[in-house]
Amino acid sequence: MKKILIVDDSFYMRTMLKNMLTDAGYEVVGEAPNGQTALELAKTTNPDLITLDVILPDNTGLDVLKGIKADQPDMKVVIVSAVGQEVIVNEAIEFGALAYIVKPFSEEKVLEVVSKALAE
Repeated sequence: MKKILIVDDSFYMRTMLKNMLTDAGYEVVGEAPNGQTALELAKTTNPDLITLDVILPDNTGLDVLKGIKADQPDMKVVIVSAVGQEVIVNEAIEFGALAYIVKPFSEEKVLEVVSKALAE
């Protein structure tokens, strides 16, 4: 079973993603409401994939992405954010994100992107 860490400051978003992913047979090994917790959980839970929001209370998702990639270069990260500006999307991909999902999203889209990212 593939393990996923969800990073989003919104409890509602984390719950929605968790329900989608667990219903699809993934194991959600952690939920982080901020960047600091995300970096800690990325190390301790060793997930197969991380879903990461761009807007976090203590950090930007892009900084968290850089931190995760510095510690775990092979970690698979998918950005899930309401911020869909091209410059941010391009930066995320440049820093090593495998995909970028813009909120609001459909369950199909999330599961398709997660499945594809895990297969890479």
